Amino acid sequence: MRLCRLFRTAVALVAALLGAFAGAPARAGASAPADLLIVDARVYAPSAALSGSGRPPDAVAVRGERIVAVGESAALVARYRGPGTRVVEARGRTLLPGLQDGHVHFLGGALAQARVVLDGAADVPELQRRVKAWADANPAAPWVLGRGWMYAAFGAEALPHRRYLDAIVPDRPVLLHAADGHSAWANGRALELAGITRETPDPPNGIVVRDPRTGEPTGALKEAAIGLVGKLVPRPTRDEQLAALRAAVRQASAFGLARLHSLGGDFPALELLEQLERDGDLSVRFDVAISVAPPGLTPAQRQEILGARGRWSGDALAFGGVKLMLDGVIDAKTAALLEPYADDTRRGDLFWRREDFLRTVAELDALGVPMATHAIGDASIRLALDAYEAAARANGPWRGRGVRRHKIEHVETIALADVGRFRALDVTASFQPLHANPEPGWIGVWERNLGPVRTERGFAWALLERAGARVAFGSDFPVVTLDPWQGLQMAVARQYVGADGTPLPPGGFVPAQRLTLPQALDAYTINVAQALNRDADEGSIAPGKRADLVLVDRDLAATPPLELAATRVLMTVFDGRVVHEAR
Repeated sequence: MRLCRLFRTAVALVAALLGAFAGAPARAGASAPADLLIVDARVYAPSAALSGSGRPPDAVAVRGERIVAVGESAALVARYRGPGTRVVEARGRTLLPGLQDGHVHFLGGALAQARVVLDGAADVPELQRRVKAWADANPAAPWVLGRGWMYAAFGAEALPHRRYLDAIVPDRPVLLHAADGHSAWANGRALELAGITRETPDPPNGIVVRDPRTGEPTGALKEAAIGLVGKLVPRPTRDEQLAALRAAVRQASAFGLARLHSLGGDFPALELLEQLERDGDLSVRFDVAISVAPPGLTPAQRQEILGARGRWSGDALAFGGVKLMLDGVIDAKTAALLEPYADDTRRGDLFWRREDFLRTVAELDALGVPMATHAIGDASIRLALDAYEAAARANGPWRGRGVRRHKIEHVETIALADVGRFRALDVTASFQPLHANPEPGWIGVWERNLGPVRTERGFAWALLERAGARVAFGSDFPVVTLDPWQGLQMAVARQYVGADGTPLPPGGFVPAQRLTLPQALDAYTINVAQALNRDADEGSIAPGKRADLVLVDRDLAATPPLELAATRVLMTVFDGRVVHEAR
């Protein structure tokens, strides 16, 4: 099956290259018919794809898995319409390349949809209501699992307590992850099963939060301490995982997504995704990374990485490099800062010893392995840049492994001295726009912990763009929704809509860091493709590239910024196939 697909791809590519310049005005005689023509559209395409008249293109022709022409509707219809060609009238709506998400945790996110969903719960009573409703509806479930709570729901304390769970589910273990995945909330039964008491030591890179008076564990667990309970949670069956993945893939296609970079913990899911591909249910491509933890690369991991790169090298399912974690999050004060937190003497700790991290990055870089490093605080961002720079200097240019393009994930507060280093080192600044949601329940604790000066450098998309850096976007699903249209709105507006319809905060959250609509669209398309070394084949609408297309229900350029989240995908084309079509 895979050989047949490769043959079809080769044939389609040759046909695409032969027709690459067919966007020019029609010549005598028609070309081989297209399978799909989308006409009268506002095509989001590079200026090089202008039609022969010099006007922006408004039509795209697709044959097989490739785009064969981009140009004017009349010319393409005359040249490529045949008896079996499907013609879609866009009526002035926007046609985009398939969107790409540069940071997901896909299997975890897929499974989370069937558990307790706590997103948006504003206070403890609402959290309790949702947990109890799920527990009552699933009496046979041995564990009550979920995610999505925010620190602000617990007021000034900013951390949960087991007593709130014990009051509603005393007889079954409960484990609920925070929205950011860096803290968790356990009830008394879960702590008991894990053997966590006042004498339990904190694990490396983890904190068992304790009552300051009694020393008893409160049920809040930070970072690696989550694993003390998490290791007891029953693993979902293969069938449960496959069903969750199928549903999540369908949802991704409905959002217009064509490629995802899955980071941290998802590598075993490649076997499951391969099953979806065999079943014909895979309508999104995946680059999946392996995680490497301190103190560094072991011989077994080295062999696993080399083996994965050899086995998973296709277009649909590919080894996506290595994920490294340098620090935690600002909300829980586990992100590593150059100066102390605004209301504390602590700066947060790096998860790696500097020398271990520098050595590991150099070893991976020498193998030609792309890296994505979680670095939220300015101290961890600096170390990530230092390590990438030292590795490039020590190892020289990559040969036979593409262009060296490492990523830094999140980049939530950056020192001004490090801004220009992203472009100089060709390092991608990989952001998740909805992390900058200025709703008090989301960003309030973040702002309080950083203080006003560092907040002004928070989520510095525009600052990095002006410095020539490559800014790529993603979701961090399931930390936030997989929906890229909500992220697009946040990138352009840096506001949310209040209950009465008022844009908040007035003037926007650090409005100087807003992006233009084209900048934000590039961050969801060609910039992610470049970060993953996929830009020769994906990420823009041009002849010869993969036919990944998204037709939406509006002219995006004419849409007010605070209405972009309402965008609806009318059609998603993946590898030339229509994989989603709205009624």
